[in-house]
Formats: sequence, structure tokens, C-alpha cells
Amino acid sequence: MTASLYWRCLRAVIIREGLRFVHQRERFFAALVRPLVWLAIFAVGFRAVLGLSIIPPYETYILYEDYVTPGLVGMIQLFNGMQSSLSMVYDREMGSMKTLLVSPLPRWYLLVCKLLAGVLVSIAQAYVFFAIAWFWEVQPPPLGYLAVLPALVLSGLMLGALGLLLSSFIRQLENFAGVMNFVIFPMFFASSALYPLWRIREGSPTLAWIAGINPFTQAVELIRFALYLQFNATAFLAVAACLVLFLGGAILAYDPGRGFWARRGGPAEQG
Repeated sequence: MTASLYWRCLRAVIIREGLRFVHQRERFFAALVRPLVWLAIFAVGFRAVLGLSIIPPYETYILYEDYVTPGLVGMIQLFNGMQSSLSMVYDREMGSMKTLLVSPLPRWYLLVCKLLAGVLVSIAQAYVFFAIAWFWEVQPPPLGYLAVLPALVLSGLMLGALGLLLSSFIRQLENFAGVMNFVIFPMFFASSALYPLWRIREGSPTLAWIAGINPFTQAVELIRFALYLQFNATAFLAVAACLVLFLGGAILAYDPGRGFWARRGGPAEQG
């Protein structure tokens, strides 16, 4: 197989995911409305509790809206990763995934193509949110919008890989909503997306420890530091390690010869 064949596959998956996103306009607005509600309404209450400014981990004082915006961008990527996984479950029920997975290309490459397509969609959503947040006086350094791009790619890949791994264990579409709620909300609220870890530690050291090992916390911190032109090596290594773990698990689970589908009967066996 030639490189052109791999490129055609990647392009086709990206175009398909992009068309699906364009045709599902409510998905785009839902992805923006949810974090905007937090930014416009809930931030007022959190600001009253946490104060007008917070210092760690930055060298200068920033408004609470500046602190919470990277966390809300992480929320966009988390929900998008789960939505992309939902489409995997839907395609599997409709039978279209069978056509994709029985192609001569390696199955791991097909999953990576699907993952990259979802990440591109989440990055587009994130930058639209950054543009809207600018009117709430969330104005990081101009270079921060460029510096945050690698962080968005890495965090999007990690959260998307987590969604792929979860989708491999779900056989029916109606079961996915419960799994999403079981995963998304604990990951989001037990993280540093809305309040800094040192504040959590003051209230509950146990919760602070849980938040510290939460992969979503590391993704948010990676985005937060990059947006303000800083590099968090700990968060980078943690997100990269989780990406390898989740993606490796998803590739193994979708392998018809060794993974979870082999024990339950994947598309290759059902055909």
C-alpha cells in the first residue's frame, strides 16, 4: 500500500467528520453554549467565593474569568471527544463502521484517522470560544493563541482516545448517555477546571489528590499554562502518557483477534 492510499483515507475520514459536524449545527451551538453559560453566569458566583484574582501558578494577578477559560476549553474538548465516540457507536449500529474496519488499511491507522478528525473539530470549536471569550475581557497574550495550539492538539488527542476506548465497550447507543455522565461530570468537577488545586486542598486533601491524578486536570493545566506562554512539563508528560495508554487500549480493544470485540463478536465476525 502506498502513502497516497493512507493520505486518501485520512482525508476521507476528516471530510466525513467535518460534513457530519456542519450538518449537525445543534452540536456546534451546544458545544459553545455550555461553556459560555459557565463563563457568563457561574463565573460571577465563583468570583465572589474565590475573590477577584488568584496568583498561582502565574506570576501576575488575573481575573477569575482568565483562570476558568482554559478549563472551559477543556470542557469543549472533553464533550467533543465523547461525541466523537458516540458517532463510533452509532456507525457500528448502522453498519457503516463495518465497511471502514474491513478495509485493507491497518485498523490502528483507521482509529487514528478518526481521532485526528475529531481533534480538528474540537480545535475549531475552541478557537471560536476564545474569540467569544475575548468580549468577556479574557485577553491572554496574542502569542498565547498560537502557543496553545500544540496543547490543544495533545489534550484533544488524549481525551478523544479516552472516548474511543470507552466506545469499544459499549454495544448499544442508548447505553452511551449513562456512560458519558458517569465519565464526563466526575472528570470535570474533580479537576482544576473551575478552581485551583490549592483551593481544593484547603477544603479536602482527598479531593485534591483525586484531582491531581485526574487526566483532565493535566489537560487543563497544559492548556492554561500554554495560553499564558508557559510550559508545564508535568502536565505535558502526564497527558502524553495517558494518550499512549488510552490509544493503545482502544487499538487493542478494536482488534478482532485480541481485543474486547474478539470476545463479544466485532463487525468482522458479525459480517
